[in-house]
Amino acid sequence: MSAGTGTGIGSVLGARALQAVMVAIVVGVVSFAMMQALPGDAAFRIAAGRYGYDMMNAASAEAVRAELGLDRPLLIQLGAWLGSLAQFDMGRSLVTGAPVVDEIAHQLGASLLLAAAAIVVSVMIALPVGVASGLHPGGLVDRVTLAISVGIRAVPIFALAVLLILVMAIQMRLLPVAGFDRIEHLVLPSLTLGLSLAAVSNRVVRDAVVDAMASDWYHFARTKGLSQRITLLRHVARNAAVPVVAYIGVQLAFLIEGVVIVESVFSWPGIGHALVHAIFDRDVPMVQGTALTLGLLYVVLNLMIDLVCRGLDPRGAEDAA
Repeated sequence: MSAGTGTGIGSVLGARALQAVMVAIVVGVVSFAMMQALPGDAAFRIAAGRYGYDMMNAASAEAVRAELGLDRPLLIQLGAWLGSLAQFDMGRSLVTGAPVVDEIAHQLGASLLLAAAAIVVSVMIALPVGVASGLHPGGLVDRVTLAISVGIRAVPIFALAVLLILVMAIQMRLLPVAGFDRIEHLVLPSLTLGLSLAAVSNRVVRDAVVDAMASDWYHFARTKGLSQRITLLRHVARNAAVPVVAYIGVQLAFLIEGVVIVESVFSWPGIGHALVHAIFDRDVPMVQGTALTLGLLYVVLNLMIDLVCRGLDPRGAEDAA
């Protein structure tokens, strides 16, 4: 590896590390402020989450308030959390008392499984549809897929989830509505996310293929006598992959947002589902920890996209060298 390439990768890693620190601070402060802005008494909600609404009373709420230090000034509470975070400690859940990092470690695997399955579904749909549309721009396939893509993207993701449940789970009885125990439980939530992602990414693939086929190097390859199939596999695929992979980084924000919604609809036991319950329970450390994890996950995935793009198109590194 050349010095220029190493320096380029080092600058990417440094930039993402700085972004991770900024994400940690901003997410922690914003989530803490939003939780404090919610109406009601946090001590009552936490006591209800611990003991149940039937067993909760004013005395138990006051005991929780004193135990957790909820009567301390807000800036001191926030400063204590940031100080613990600087020591890589996310604190403990106010409801269960378990370390937040342990709770998140238990739930993160389910969310990553769902996100990976959604990306696979998206790629399996977007690549063939986008290539078919790009090979004949303006044709029937292009127009039909554009109409379908616009229709799917216009539907809110929770409505798309409900629609798939009604059709595939209730009417056709092909798949379970919710659950986590079997592979069948993964199909509907991953299909919901994958369809939403593919509705846009197939058009990105289509545009990348159209641009590649209109380029001088494509026509030169055909003039040399290469067949269209060989030209597509050797040249178009790699050059079209760069903008497609870059756009996947843009879609990661939508994917992380969609995971929270889809997990709630399908009762998928992931980090998004845990975030929703933590908000209802006013479990501030869990809200901060899960929101921070989602933010850092976005940074890590974008770093991976940066490195993949450099591998597909190393010209930037060569120029730097």
